[in-house]
Amino acid sequence: MAHVIFFEKPGCGGNAKQKALLRASGHELEVRSLLAEPWTAARLAAFFGEKPVREWFNPASPRVKSGEIKIETLGANEALDLMIAEPLLIRRPLMQVDARCESGFDPDLVDRWIGLASSPERISDTCIRTA
Repeated sequence: MAHVIFFEKPGCGGNAKQKALLRASGHELEVRSLLAEPWTAARLAAFFGEKPVREWFNPASPRVKSGEIKIETLGANEALDLMIAEPLLIRRPLMQVDARCESGFDPDLVDRWIGLASSPERISDTCIRTA
C-alpha cells in the first residue's frame, strides 16, 4: 500500500474521516498540519496541477463563502499568494504519494490512484464542522 503525506487542518472532522478511510484501505499516513507547513508558491502549485483556480479553494472558507474573495477574478499567482498568507483558504486535504500530489478528496480519483476500501458513507472534501 501507499505511504501518503496527508496535509490536514488539525481537528477537521472531514479530514478525520478521510484519514480513517485511507488507513482502513491499508495506507500508511504521515500527517502534517496544513497550517504549519512553510509553503512556497511552487510547492503549493504542485498539488493543483491542471485544475482551474476555483478548485484550489476551500469552498467552506468564510472569506470564500461571503464573496469577499472573488475566486473567478484571481490568477494563479494571486491565488497562491492568498493561500500562502492564509492556508485555511486551501481545499483540503493535500496528499502526496511519491512525486504525485493531489488536492481535495475525490474518492473515485483516490481509489484509481492508490486504492480505497469501500465505505458505507460517502467521504469527500466537504468541510464537516465538529463540536
